[in-house]
Parts: sequence; structure tokens; C-alpha cells
Amino acid sequence: MKLRLLFALCLVQLGWAQQRTCGVDAYMEKIMENPLMKQQYMEQQEKFENELRRLVTTQLEARSGQATTASPNVTLRIPVAVHYPSVASSSSASLKDCLRSLAQTQVNILNADYNGTNADITNWAADGQFYPGTNTGMMDVQFIIATQNHPSGTGLVNGDMAVTFGTDYLSNADTDTTWAGYMNLVVRNIAGGILGYSPLGGSPSAGMTVVIDNNAFGKNMTTTPATCSGYAPSAPYNLGRTLTHELGHFFNLNHTFQACDGANCATSGDRVCDTESTSTAYYNCDPAGSVASNCTGSPQLTMNYMDYVQDSCMYMFTAGQATRMQAWYNSISSQFNMNTLGNEEVLKNQFAIAPNPNKGSFAIQFANPVSNYAMQVYDSTGRVLVDEENANNQDLVKNIQLPAAQRGVYFVTLRTQEGIVTKKVIVE
Repeated sequence: MKLRLLFALCLVQLGWAQQRTCGVDAYMEKIMENPLMKQQYMEQQEKFENELRRLVTTQLEARSGQATTASPNVTLRIPVAVHYPSVASSSSASLKDCLRSLAQTQVNILNADYNGTNADITNWAADGQFYPGTNTGMMDVQFIIATQNHPSGTGLVNGDMAVTFGTDYLSNADTDTTWAGYMNLVVRNIAGGILGYSPLGGSPSAGMTVVIDNNAFGKNMTTTPATCSGYAPSAPYNLGRTLTHELGHFFNLNHTFQACDGANCATSGDRVCDTESTSTAYYNCDPAGSVASNCTGSPQLTMNYMDYVQDSCMYMFTAGQATRMQAWYNSISSQFNMNTLGNEEVLKNQFAIAPNPNKGSFAIQFANPVSNYAMQVYDSTGRVLVDEENANNQDLVKNIQLPAAQRGVYFVTLRTQEGIVTKKVIVE
């Protein structure tokens, strides 16, 4: 069943032609004009606000030593489906494989940006001096392309990545309840030179989507080919940060330039107290601390993912934004279809990495032979360094040598018929 929903939401103009602009206010007007949609939206927002207050209270108690119980440290797992509606289902296998790799590259970027492991987060060590009281934030989340229990009629079987081609997704609608329970990413050419759009506070159970233009999805890959025909990321929006920005809206983040803060920064402006109050978007790449807020005169937080700078100049969420996104996730977590990811504990026990830490050379050690699997190793920018598929495998050890490995954090993702699991590797 297809649901028509008017997403006038965060329509972002292609920066190589003109500056980004956003129509989120127009989207909200449409919501408020529809009594049923308004009621559903307000009920979900009320649930979110209650959860946000609970989280903030818990954090304050933890800082003051008054917490009676420790909060569990649980990594969030979010099932992702990627849709290429303009790619014919009869397209070549090589193009489809390329687009699957591009989808995984983009998901790798999301995981780095939302966990604060992106390489350029180190810029904050110097830039943070201009923003006293502001810290970078992270969600402790894994976005995972689903591989299990796909919707019927999609042609996908267990072990296949939830990546579709040639569907009618978005031909007449911005939601599709066939894919309810997923974090749906739709990649296509958007009329009018738009980078992407997303609802402000999205609903997985309604099959809502984040839509990204085909020239702003992912980044160039280290594999051959580096880009896929018709889907080449174009500068200055070629590092996968358009989706980082739009997904922030899905998790209920406003733009940092929403409005000047009123008497209460938690209920005015962007409703986040550790982002500098401003009502002016920023588009360029000037040094940190050099752009004054039109509201306060203090430095504007130009490197924030929820401003309008180019991909290479944005690199952080604040701790307050991360709390807000966590609260939204908590309020909608039951809407995600977790059986699409397989059994995480079983998958984790399938293989180990040794030695870890290492110098760039390590082994993947399997508990039992895994006959068919795909394996990727990527760095903290989402750049894929190793990309292999293994069929009819009987080996219990797979040796890996990272090309020109530098010190830092890397990730190994293993995909089998049972699902996908990712483990961290430290190179010293």
C-alpha cells in the first residue's frame, strides 16, 4: 500500500549551481493543515519531549553523582534499505554491484559521522577553543543495510542486501509501507537541482524516506570503478555529508540557524543549548571562529552538520544534538523491524580479529568455515580499503594486509547469509 505524503521538507539546492536552501517550514505548514497528520505528529512530538526530559535529567544526575542506576551502554542498531528507483531491474550485474558498494560506502560514512569517529573530528582539538561549553557529540549507533526477512514481493532472499532497483518507490509517493520498519534511503535525480530532503522527525512505521540526489550520495570509492554510471558524487557535496545532514532532520534536529534563541534555549531557536544562537545559514569554508552570529556576536558553529557548509567543512554534532537524536530514536525505536538484521550475538561469535591492535596486518579467524561471505575493511572516513567476496570458502583464517595503513581506527564488516556484523580494528 502506498501512502502519499507531502514532504516539502528540507529541499536543498545543489551548491555547484546555487546555495543550499530549505523548505522545512513549508512542510510543517502542510502537516498542520491536515488534522490527522497534525494529531499524529503532535502525539509523537509529545512522546519525544517526555523522553528528552528523561534523558537530560539522567545525564544531570550522572554528572552530579546522584544517579541511582547506571544507564546501559547499548549500541543502537538501525536497519537500512537503499532504493535506486531509476535503475532498471534489467540493468547489468556490474552496475548493480557498483551501486551496492556505493550504498555501503555511504552507510560507512554515516557510521563514522554519527559515532564521532570521522577523521576530521580531530579538527575540534583546535577549533573548540572558540566555542567554550560546547563538546562534540556521538550516538553510539550502527546503521546496517538489512539482509534478512525482506518484504515479500521484492525479489530479495535472506543474505541479499536490502538494495532495490527499478521499483516505483517515490514515483507517486514519498512513503511506502511495504518498507515499513526500515531506515529508507532513496537515491534518484531530484527535479530542480535539489540535494535531498527528509521529514523533521521521521516515522519508520509509515515507510518514510530520506531522499538524496544521485550526485550527492556517497563518495568516490577506492574500488574499480570509483564511481557508478549516473551516480557520481559531485564537489563540493561529494563526501556523503548530505545524508548526514538530512538524517539529522529525520532524528528531529532543526537547522542550527533556525532562529535566535529566546529566554529558554531548550524551547526556542534550534532547541539545542550548546549550538550558538543564529538565524543566518552559513555556506562557505572560513576558519573556525571567524564568522560572528547575527544573534549574539559570538562565533557561529559553522562546522556543524546542521548548517549549510560544504561537505569538507562540516564535521560534528554537538553533545546536545546527540542527546536530542537519542531521544527521538528512543521514542520511535519500536517502529524499526529488527529481525531484518539477523542475530547479532551469533554473528559476532562467528569470527575474531587478531592481533588487535596491530600494525596494519591482521587475521580474521572464523569459528567455523563460512562458505560464502563478503568482507569489507574501511577507515574512519568510510573509504573502503578491502572489498572481497568469497565463495565456497573452507578456510578458518583470512589474512588481511591494509595498503599503506596509517595509525587510527578501522572497521571490518562481514556479510553472510545470516546477516551483517562489524568489528573495530585499531592500527598503531
